[in-house]
Amino acid sequence: MPMKITDVRVLPVNRFLFVEVETDTGLVGLGESGAWGFLDASAEAVRSFATCLVGQDPLRIEHHWQYMYRAFHFRGAAIMGALSAIDIALWDIAGKHFGAPTYQLLGGRCRDRARVYYHVGGKTTEEIVRSIVDAKARGYTAVGHLTPFLDEDRSVPYYETHAQKIGRAIDRVRQYREAVGDDVDLCIEIHRRLKPAEAIALARGIEPYHPFFIEDPTTPDNFDSMVHIAEHIDIPLATGERFHTPQEFALLVNKRAVDYVRPDVCLCGGITGAKKIAALAEANDIMVIPHNPLSPVSTAACLQIAASIPNFALQEYPGDDRASATERYIGGKTEDTDKSFRQSDVVKNALRVVDGYMPIPDLPGIGVELAPDAVNRFPYERRPVRTRLHVDGSVVDQ
Repeated sequence: MPMKITDVRVLPVNRFLFVEVETDTGLVGLGESGAWGFLDASAEAVRSFATCLVGQDPLRIEHHWQYMYRAFHFRGAAIMGALSAIDIALWDIAGKHFGAPTYQLLGGRCRDRARVYYHVGGKTTEEIVRSIVDAKARGYTAVGHLTPFLDEDRSVPYYETHAQKIGRAIDRVRQYREAVGDDVDLCIEIHRRLKPAEAIALARGIEPYHPFFIEDPTTPDNFDSMVHIAEHIDIPLATGERFHTPQEFALLVNKRAVDYVRPDVCLCGGITGAKKIAALAEANDIMVIPHNPLSPVSTAACLQIAASIPNFALQEYPGDDRASATERYIGGKTEDTDKSFRQSDVVKNALRVVDGYMPIPDLPGIGVELAPDAVNRFPYERRPVRTRLHVDGSVVDQ
């Protein structure tokens, strides 16, 4: 008799949404949704998908992926986050069933460790520089989530002239580079806040400082805008964290408007979706940098991709010794004001970084388990709706 799914459980914790898939053999798989601000909607999508999964064989992963993906003719963050969480949990079950890390079922290891880039930030240039220098001292060889525009509070009305906006941003990148020399790669994060002309001006200005990439310089809605930027700059472009489907990545790849694809394993269709996107990228000589601003569960899922694909470049790592990225960048909390919670608290065994690399684990499945008391210890918090405004009252992208 084949193994059967007996339950699909939704577990909201802190600012994360986890999913556990239970089986009649006692094996339990763990996954995470990356829908960010729409986790409540994603939870309901999980519950809808559960109605077609209970009683099914959890090892028919591709079949279940196709069934969920094509069931309702709709996509979007909430739906794809739900599908992703379930898919990761199914791969976790498969690894445990066969007594092997999930990456072994994906073709085995291509590397023994994954180079990571560490989140840095600050509300002033000095704070960011100190954060970069500290990361270097801790052994990191790449830093990211690195904005040239500061992590200012979204409640503060924004205004700069064009000259100030671009000039100050270029000068900050100069200071970042001078602070650590060429020993640390700088992954420049724009968070879609520029129009194409602004993005081109900024990219040309920071080119002498050799950033690893410039990420999401403009909104992801119009692919031709990214094409326009790509045609006018000589810095590698990275994007994809807001894409939900392999087809979206294919459109941008075919337009030659991306150098590093950034699939979010918890949003793009899970491990199954990320593997499809990585293969598409490989066929077009494009490298993969999995997006990962989430929990240690997301990190563990990302490592299955990092281990098993030949075209892996770098792994985003928000740091498990700190509060969640949502709390730090959206909720306004910092390491100085919130000492009570660390991301590593939600799991039994968070993965570790050694000299800027994360060793590929050899535990069955994805290699992490939720802490048994996580749901009660860290009650779920809905992400607040906080959009920054200009001094004239209009909306600013940040």
